[in-house]
This record gives sequence, C-alpha cells and structure tokens, in this order.
Amino acid sequence: MRAVNDLAVQAAPRVGVVMGSRSDFETMQGALDVLRDLGVPYEVRVLSAHRTPALLPTYGARAERLNLACIIAGAGGAAHLPGMLAAFTRVPVLGVPVQSRALSGQDSLLSIVQMPAGVPVATFAIGAAGAKNAALFAAAMLATTDGAVRARLDAFRAAQTQGVLDDPHFDGHPQAGEA
Repeated sequence: MRAVNDLAVQAAPRVGVVMGSRSDFETMQGALDVLRDLGVPYEVRVLSAHRTPALLPTYGARAERLNLACIIAGAGGAAHLPGMLAAFTRVPVLGVPVQSRALSGQDSLLSIVQMPAGVPVATFAIGAAGAKNAALFAAAMLATTDGAVRARLDAFRAAQTQGVLDDPHFDGHPQAGEA
C-alpha cells in the first residue's frame, strides 16, 4: 500500500487536519495514519483559537478555495478551535476532543459538542479513538463521490471484519453462523 501512502502526501489535500497546539499532535497522529493508509490526501496545520485567532478566517477561506471535503480539528482544554473554524467556513468541521490533564478531556468534549444552533461541529470521542474515527468519517464522506477512496475504505472494513472472524475465540459464536 506504499503507493497509496505516497499519494496522501503528494496530491492536492482533500482533508485539513488542524490542532490547537503542537502538543495535540500525539492524539491527532491517529487521524493522519488512517488518512494516509486510505490514500486520502491531507494537510496538517497548528492553529490556535486563542493564540492565533486572526489565522482562523484565513484558514477557513483557504479550506473553501482548496475545496477541502472537511476539516478535522483537534483541541484540548477550552477547545474552541473546531467551533471557531466552523464559524469561518462552509467546509464541514469534525471536532476531536483532546484529552486534557485537568479533566481527562471532558472539558474538551463539552466545549466542542455544545455548539449553538446554526454553527454545527460533528463531534467524536475523546482522544486517539476520536481522531481515528474522524478520519474514517472523512473517508466515508469522500467515498460517496470517489470510487478509489470507496474501494480502499471497503477493503479496510473487510479486513477489520476478517480480523474478528479470524480470532480463535470467535469460533462457534452463534452470530458466526454456527449454532
């Protein structure tokens, strides 16, 4: 799958991945890995709703100009980045709450999920699982119009299913077709 991985870095980005701080990169790495494995071209930026607020409208306009399918925005603590970006662009924003030390990411989750009516942000689980699922969601969005992404996403899902079926503890489970 190396050629697909190279495509994700070389082609025009279809997904923006942004984070509020360089320290959020560890969490957001899962999203980058999934996008790369599925051959979805992406770009990565660090933008802060609090430290670089003037860059948010610029990035929102750029996302539209580049015709990004969505922006995956990870943020911790007060976690205003996803909502602020959503206010500056028509590009769908997928919010990933980054786990914080103070409240284990509950603060981030509530900051992202409690957007006022009219400024939607799709919100995923706290941490790495949320980042990976946001990337899978982005790929599913693209798969509605991109057959190559659809085929790779289908292959990923089939492999995931096969991994469960191949588990030696699965044999004989009633849902496996054996009673």
